[in-house]
Amino acid sequence: MRQPVVLDLLDSMIQFPSLSGREDGICRFMQAYVDRDGVQSERIENSLYFWIGNGPNKLLLATHLDVVPPSSEHPYPPFDPTHVDGKIYGRGASDAKASGASMTTALLELAAENWIPENGQLIVALTECEETDYENNGLQKLLATKLPRPQSALIGEPTNILPVVAQKGLLVVRLDAKGRTAHAARHALGENAILNAAEDIGRLLEITFDRVHPILGEITMNVTTIEGGSARNVIPDLCTMYLDIRTTPAYTHDEIVQMIRDSVQSEVTVHSQRIISVSTEIDAPIVTACLTAAPGTKPQGSPTASDWIYLKGIPAVKVGPGSSELSHTPNEHVEQSEVIQAVQFYKAAVKEYFRLS
Repeated sequence: MRQPVVLDLLDSMIQFPSLSGREDGICRFMQAYVDRDGVQSERIENSLYFWIGNGPNKLLLATHLDVVPPSSEHPYPPFDPTHVDGKIYGRGASDAKASGASMTTALLELAAENWIPENGQLIVALTECEETDYENNGLQKLLATKLPRPQSALIGEPTNILPVVAQKGLLVVRLDAKGRTAHAARHALGENAILNAAEDIGRLLEITFDRVHPILGEITMNVTTIEGGSARNVIPDLCTMYLDIRTTPAYTHDEIVQMIRDSVQSEVTVHSQRIISVSTEIDAPIVTACLTAAPGTKPQGSPTASDWIYLKGIPAVKVGPGSSELSHTPNEHVEQSEVIQAVQFYKAAVKEYFRLS
């Protein structure tokens, strides 16, 4: 018996070693794939979007074509889709080509059924450079050029088809504890920057984030690296620490940085704050549509980042087939049944969204 079309498409997509910045082949393949069904498409560099309908209410289904490099521990060739016990193994099988195959198939099936959103437009975007090349991010470039700004969106990432309505952000802060160098035998003439850093770590532990997000919970802050000293017999005059802070919409990044500055003696520098936390109200039509399309599920939160950050202010849900815990691992795979189910989920969610809005 021939396998479902969506699995054929996913097999073809996995065969492209589409590392970030090398998506030309898969982008050309996907454009030819949708063009043969008569669907309108537009390519911008190595990103592609295609659509049905032309109304003002625009719903975007977006996911990425690129993958991270394979490792040496894959149980099967990483770019040779391998079907074992109802699972498809391969780099990108779950993150996020299963979402791409399912979203594409859903739109093409709706088009074949002559379904067009009343007063709306359904758009699927398959983009480049989500995984590593943030400056060349495909969705960001599409939104800045030709892709119409949507009224709502679904972000295709592995969530086991559970609707994620809130996503944590990442704030990276550098702390430079200063001191005064001296010979270790005459330590009283110096000031030990490492000891100053240790005191600041104690102060950091006293910071409390009282505002707790109802879905994502508490903000977490960890010292992840520390470096100080140049020789065993020299009092160090500098000790540098980095903080990894997983944020929620309960606090802005600026608020968190100010709380740190008010608490420590070290010099505080923001290293990265690009990955903001995002969330969507539970009563938004796109959330209701997803919960209707996946009965029995509840709104979820996610600790991992995605292209959702480029849609801040737009009601969005992150949802797709596959397990996030398998992303970037040698054992990456996706359940065949879940990919098939995702096509029906996306079709149902799309129809319900346009019915509600």
